[in-house]
Amino acid sequence: MTTPRIAIPVPHSGDREYAERALPQYEEAVRLAGGEPIRIELDQTPTQVMKQIERCDAVLLPGSRADVDPQKYDADRHQKTAPADPRRDTVDELLLQDAYNMRKPVLAICYGLQTLNVYRSGTLVQHIETAVNHSAGRAVPNAHTVEIEPDSQLAKIVAGNEESTEYKSAAKRRKNSAHGVSRGSETASDQAPKGRKTIPVNSSHHQSADAVGDGLRVVARSPQDGVIEALEGTLPGHFVLAVQWHPERSVHDAEELAESAKAIFQAFIEAARAKHAALTGEFESASSQ
Repeated sequence: MTTPRIAIPVPHSGDREYAERALPQYEEAVRLAGGEPIRIELDQTPTQVMKQIERCDAVLLPGSRADVDPQKYDADRHQKTAPADPRRDTVDELLLQDAYNMRKPVLAICYGLQTLNVYRSGTLVQHIETAVNHSAGRAVPNAHTVEIEPDSQLAKIVAGNEESTEYKSAAKRRKNSAHGVSRGSETASDQAPKGRKTIPVNSSHHQSADAVGDGLRVVARSPQDGVIEALEGTLPGHFVLAVQWHPERSVHDAEELAESAKAIFQAFIEAARAKHAALTGEFESASSQ
């Protein structure tokens, strides 16, 4: 079976300790799903970057300690907005340019969602002022839940564990009823609108998408505050998925956290494998002419 090559930029150019701590989690998640992670260093020239990524089948944009420069979406800087990382921005833009030109699959995570949305002419909420725990990060495995639109590709991806989730929710309702627990104390998962899939996520972001970029659509929100939690591409046949949470941190967690995280990476790698086959076929066809 073909092992697709996945381009992953180093998360941050100015904080190597953070980058070396964060990057292996993305690389391991890619390997577990059957892909080969390819590190894209941020100190290369654009020509060097393009030469490296032209041999890759897909792009994974990881999180970062930076924030996107608000000037990129014509906004004044909020006092809570972190400094930008121009080297990371440049590499992300090169990766996205190649991915959109060649229809290579894209998986964008946290800061990756934000840079993707801005690349597609969207805007960002620079600081989410809310009581919802969007800064849990490594402190807890489950920061909050997200509700997924039923007609989305993301819903199809995480549908593999839907039966077990519904069984657990039903069991919890029966248990609460038996103990006289009121409806108001049930979880967001129990209260999800009919047809929407609700999953727990590990989330640690203070920014989110605002106006959605061209060719993207909202496919998940936080039920507590309506914050946009996932975007998808709208072009048929081009896998583009962006999530605000961190599935790479959850592939070894228990039950639903790990199931949905693994499903996301597996779908991404399968799309990359299909793209590799298509690119190989195009190359062989061109060589025979």
